[in-house]
This record gives sequence, C-alpha cells and structure tokens, in this order.
Amino acid sequence: MTRPLVKILAACAAIAMAYASSAHAAGTPEQRRACRKDAMKYCREFVPDVKRITACMQKNVRRLSPLCQTQFR
Repeated sequence: MTRPLVKILAACAAIAMAYASSAHAAGTPEQRRACRKDAMKYCREFVPDVKRITACMQKNVRRLSPLCQTQFR
C-alpha cells in the first residue's frame, strides 16, 4: 500500500475507535460513517488520539452534520 493510503486507513480506524469508545457512540454504522467526514474536517490534527478526537467533535458539535450531531446529544 502507498503511504498516503495507509495514513487514511489509520485515520478512519482511529475515528471508528473514537466513536466505539465514546458513550455517545451507540449509533448505527451509517451514523458513524456520517461523522467520518466531519471528524476529518474539524479534528484531523488529533488523529490517532481517540480521546482528543472525541473531545474535538464534542466541541464542534454545532458545526457537525445533523446526522453526526445525533451521536453527541
């Protein structure tokens, strides 16, 4: 695999773990996929730190897509 692809896959895995470990993560796979773009847009610099990604997403909850917001309310 190419280096950029490995980084993208690692970021996606870290984001998925952030939602899986968060108390707000009890959503469907579709909802978690809905948050992936928001996480990369607002919290990319915190990948792969799961706790910091989750905190960042909570801080930016008003900016998230409506479906993603449901994960944090």
